[in-house]
Amino acid sequence: MNAYRAAIDPFEALGDATRRAIVEGLRDGERTVGDLAAGLPVSRPAVSQHLGVLKAAGLVLERPQGTRRYYRLDPIGLVRLQGRLDAMWGLDDAGEAVAAPPPSAPAGVPAAEAAPPPASPAAEAAPPPASPDRADGKGGGKKRKKKHGRK
Repeated sequence: MNAYRAAIDPFEALGDATRRAIVEGLRDGERTVGDLAAGLPVSRPAVSQHLGVLKAAGLVLERPQGTRRYYRLDPIGLVRLQGRLDAMWGLDDAGEAVAAPPPSAPAGVPAAEAAPPPASPAAEAAPPPASPDRADGKGGGKKRKKKHGRK
């Protein structure tokens, strides 16, 4: 890890859409900054900064070769991230739920028949929510007149 960059939580690192796209781009193997930047709407320096964050989060490894640097996903970091996700969702090492299974249908009743009852008719007849712009739900903003020609 770079001595100037503090450790970063992997979830925070993956909270950015560009960094998630970079991780997706590295899914198939090593790539350079230029390769990654070619498929993203950001500059090469921006991709380098994002890679630095992912590296500090333990999700990416860097391999220098001459004047280029090749980046790839860090399998150890990904396993640690998966472990945190499993713990968050209450899964054991085999990926099975640790908590009690959801309640099943009563004995002798097929699961399809034990489904929850449909929503009440009043809920189905409820009007759609109002537009966020106006309380009367008629939308917001001013309508602009079209100019057909200048005189």
